[in-house]
Amino acid sequence: MLAEETIIRPIVTEKSSTELQDGKYTFEVSKKATKVDIAKAVEKIFEVKVLKVNTITVRGKEKRVGVHTGRTSDWKKAIVTIDTNPEQKTYLTKGGKESKGKKYKDSIDEFTA
Repeated sequence: MLAEETIIRPIVTEKSSTELQDGKYTFEVSKKATKVDIAKAVEKIFEVKVLKVNTITVRGKEKRVGVHTGRTSDWKKAIVTIDTNPEQKTYLTKGGKESKGKKYKDSIDEFTA
């Protein structure tokens, strides 16, 4: 599954806005996506280090228009915890040279913009 297909949109509510300080971001994701798929998609799109992913399947509500009743569709929500203090890792390569690992961002700028 492609990263662009996994994450549908960010969810901006009062509760999710207060959780931004803890490094928790909320997204609507594909119903078929697993926690591993979601973590890889967030790391690829936003270039952050994902620590934890919690998922919730939200059931659709009963809606009524006149005498006709129906249901809204079910959807999946993911709360992604990112590393707010990423450190750049250094390690030795095969020849004994010191190499630096990938540098991650400490927040998702596109989420609040």
